[in-house]
Amino acid sequence: MADTSSLTIVIAAFNEQAALPVLHPRLSTVLDGLDLDCRVLYVDDGSKDGTWEVLREIAAADPRVSLLRLARNFGKELALTAGLDQVHTDAAMVLDADGQDPPELIPAFVAKWREGFDVVYGTRSRRDGETWFKRFTAAGFYRVMRWLSQTDIPRDTGDFRLMSSRVLDALRQLRERQRFMKGLFTWVGFRQVSLPYQREARMAGATKFNYWRLWNLALEGITSFSTVPLRLATYVGVFTALVAFGWGLWIIARTVLWGDPVQGWPSLMTVVLFLGGIQLVALGIIGEYLGRLYVESKQRPLYVVSEALGPHAPG
Repeated sequence: MADTSSLTIVIAAFNEQAALPVLHPRLSTVLDGLDLDCRVLYVDDGSKDGTWEVLREIAAADPRVSLLRLARNFGKELALTAGLDQVHTDAAMVLDADGQDPPELIPAFVAKWREGFDVVYGTRSRRDGETWFKRFTAAGFYRVMRWLSQTDIPRDTGDFRLMSSRVLDALRQLRERQRFMKGLFTWVGFRQVSLPYQREARMAGATKFNYWRLWNLALEGITSFSTVPLRLATYVGVFTALVAFGWGLWIIARTVLWGDPVQGWPSLMTVVLFLGGIQLVALGIIGEYLGRLYVESKQRPLYVVSEALGPHAPG
């Protein structure tokens, strides 16, 4: 049986100076009650406020805490990657810095892990502190992803999860630049189980994910784990071409049989604009995938570390 004696909590933070002083005492209390060698790794994703100073104070007061500071804001997906790359314990637990994912549930995750599961992911049964529109679009996104992708990404599930060391080893082999971590966590496989929970409202500060960033994250997820949009563009193109071909034959036949006075400006413009719109949509879809190939081809590092502090931080 795999060793289950050590755990690292990975927390990516961006402009969370208000939330971190509230979160860490809650987390520390939970870790004190676990019969594990517990560590905490905070990743500062290029914050512009006093997040790094707050983290230094936390690390100075708690010897279990190590810090990683990225050279700029690389985004949450890459910040999580940076943190998980540095975990060398028997498991890692991903926790949001805003406190919406309650650290008090960590013992329940550990219990499932000790039952033999490699991934224990939290499924949101309720989402407090969010607008109905955000809940609606989030639910719609996960359902669309399940329809588009062959990877069975769980519904209503974020990054709040525990992963064993062999899952972490598998994740380190995936070095793609355009990353959708929720999909990667599922793609690697292994034994996975859901743990339903109620997501709390943010403790302090403001969310960094506006609707524009959520839309871009959705595009990352769809283009990273599905080629269905390309296939749909092909089907729509073939269908449109068949309709246009049939319509063209009808125009020729009608002209031969009954003649055709100089008319049809509205219908002509309608057809031209319709076909032009279909072509532009198809080109846009192709461009999204082509842009991702361009980013991957440059082979730049996923992230750049500016500073590392703490007993378990990288050299």
